[in-house]
This record gives sequence, C-alpha cells and structure tokens, in this order.
Amino acid sequence: MTAETQPRGRKPRRLTASRIGIYAFLVFAAAFFLLPFYVMIVTSFKTMPEIQQGNIFGLPTDFTLKPWSTAWAHACTGVNCEGIRVGVLNSFEIMIPAATLSILLGAINGYALSFWRPRGGNLIFAVLLLGAFIPYQVYLYPLVRMLSKVSLYNTLPGIITVHVIFGLPVMTLLFRNYYVAVPVDLFKAARIDGGGFWTIFFQLMIPMSGPILVVAAILQVTGIWNDFLFGLIFAGRDHLPMTVELNNIVNTTTGTKAYNVNMAATILTALVPLIVYFVSGRWFVRGIAAGAVKG
Repeated sequence: MTAETQPRGRKPRRLTASRIGIYAFLVFAAAFFLLPFYVMIVTSFKTMPEIQQGNIFGLPTDFTLKPWSTAWAHACTGVNCEGIRVGVLNSFEIMIPAATLSILLGAINGYALSFWRPRGGNLIFAVLLLGAFIPYQVYLYPLVRMLSKVSLYNTLPGIITVHVIFGLPVMTLLFRNYYVAVPVDLFKAARIDGGGFWTIFFQLMIPMSGPILVVAAILQVTGIWNDFLFGLIFAGRDHLPMTVELNNIVNTTTGTKAYNVNMAATILTALVPLIVYFVSGRWFVRGIAAGAVKG
C-alpha cells in the first residue's frame, strides 16, 4: 500500500532506531526466560548417555519418555521411591481449600469494608496491610508454637490455615479496591429492597466480581502451589507439597544424578501454574483493568 492509498490520519510505519531497540529487548527478554525452559524440555527426553556427551542445546537423538514415568511414579525421595505423584496429590489437597477460603474471606472483608463501613474498619484494614509487608520469616516461630498448642502443627488443616492467614491481606486489598469502584447506588437499592449482608453479597456482589475473582484465583493458586517454605515447616511428613518433594528428588543422590528425571519432575511441578496462566491470562489483564489495583 503506497502513501497515497493509505487512510488519512494513519502514519506509515517506519523501522526507527527506537523500534529496533524495543524489538531487540523483547527478543532478548524472551530468550532469557525461554532458553532455560527449552533446555529442561529437551533434557527430559534424552537418555543419560546422551546427556553426558555435553550437548545441552541439541535435540534428543534417542527420544525416550522413561524419565517422565520415572519422575512421576518411581523417583526416590530418600528411601521412599513413589515418585512426585504423592506431592501432586498433597499440593491439590492444600491448594484447593486454602485458595477457596482465602478468596472467600477476602471478598467478604473487602465487601464489608467498602459498603458496610464497620467501626474501626479502617484500622483493621491498615493492620492487615501492615502484616502483608512484614517478612514471613518473622512469623515462623510464633506460628509453630501457636499451632503446636492447638494440635495443628504438621497437619493438613494446619498448613491450610497458614496459607489462608497469609493470603487474607492481599485478597482483602484486591476485593476492597474492586468494590470501591462499584456504584454505591446499587448497594442502597438492594438495601431498600430488603437485602441483608449475606443476600447482597451472594446475589449482587459475587455475580459482579467475575474479573477480580479470576485475578484472586490466579494469585492464590500459583502462590500456594509454588510455596516451599510453609510446606516444609507446617505440612508434616504425610502432607509434603510438590515443591518439597521436588527438592527431595533433586537432592537425593544414589549413584549418578539423573538429570533427565530431575528436569521431567521440575516440568511436572510447574505444569499447574503454566496452565493457569495460559488459560486465564487475558482474564487476569481484564480484572486488573476493571479495578483490581484502583484505590
């Protein structure tokens, strides 16, 4: 299309120095993050003799799925050789109730702080935000002592409780800022129609909260799934999450280190966050634009 035939007001695209610099930066950034992932994938499909040849960037010449089956069902964590599947089930047992409860409680807090304005609500909100900025390591010993007193230390309910507590500040902030942007006239009309606290919340606010619910779900699912520290300290031996199991597999040394099995186990560990981001990425952007970070 020539300059004469282009629509009025649209400037012809030119390859300027700034545009070249932007493209170069984007290509470099993509390569920086994708190259290690590529090495992980190709290594997971190679045999150990091929890996020992040292060509980490080459495609597998002897393609095999055995490292994946070994990582899933037979990799050893100490003397236990049941693979990473045990950690997968434990992670789901922790993530589903913890993410659901923290999102629900955060939504209730944000709704109450935005519309019902309880006495001392601003102080409670400030304390919640203050707690979000204190390093988690500061709370570890007091939490261990407190959970031990109520027989929740090293239990499934205990690790779920910890994730819910630490997820509440961010969830409350997200939902409060989202509900602040909702016209207060809707709330007043619902009150005039006789709606109470829970009726308005479940029948009016929750149906309007689709974008922010997706944002909250992405943050909590990925945060809880990727957690290592809390799972190591509070979950107990019978409920170790996938990240702790992966660490045990990688650091278990009996003979030659199986790099292909380690890479396959690492990819299996990262599958859930990757799927969540790929499936819900556009909803995440939409939720942010709809008011997730407005205040």
